[in-house]
Amino acid sequence: MKEINSKSNQEKLRKFFIKSGVKMIGPETIFFSKDTKIGKNVTINPYVVIGPKVKIGNNVIINSFSHLEDCKIKNKVEVGPYARLRPGTILEEGSKIGNFVEVKKSTIGKKSKVNHLSYIGDSQLGKSVNVGAGTITCNYDGVKKSKTKIKDNVFIGSNSSLVAPVIIEENSIVGAGSVITKNVKKNSLALTRALQVEIKNYKRKQK
Repeated sequence: MKEINSKSNQEKLRKFFIKSGVKMIGPETIFFSKDTKIGKNVTINPYVVIGPKVKIGNNVIINSFSHLEDCKIKNKVEVGPYARLRPGTILEEGSKIGNFVEVKKSTIGKKSKVNHLSYIGDSQLGKSVNVGAGTITCNYDGVKKSKTKIKDNVFIGSNSSLVAPVIIEENSIVGAGSVITKNVKKNSLALTRALQVEIKNYKRKQK
């Protein structure tokens, strides 16, 4: 990423994109690569790093402290703040990647949302999927990578772990706090939870 470290190259790239209509707040804090492609009506907020092989469509917002590399962002997408898009990521039209979300080698479908504190790797998400906070795709078993497929209109509850390979079929719901190891049928609710235990009048041990 030698070109990112060159001050003169960055100044040229910033001027080029400003002339092209890219809205930059704090352009001196935004870093581009020489092969960066950006469409119309794009806003990039401060402290964003765009590595090689990034293509950004129209009407996109990239929020602060996000890092993008070898990914494709289609129209009407919002990214960040504090998002990391790793190689092989495709964000379809109208999708949203929120704060502290990492995506790697995955497609996020149209109008799908991964808003908070999640990791999506080696995955295919359909349309209008909602991934709750703290969800992770467990794609690596220490030997090989496996894929997760989440189909249209699925709702993944917060703090869920999807152990690949696994398929979540259309219109299904995964309950919060679940560890999903088997395929989920369409129009189903899947959840895995231990029973909640409550001990009345419990007293903590004293030191």
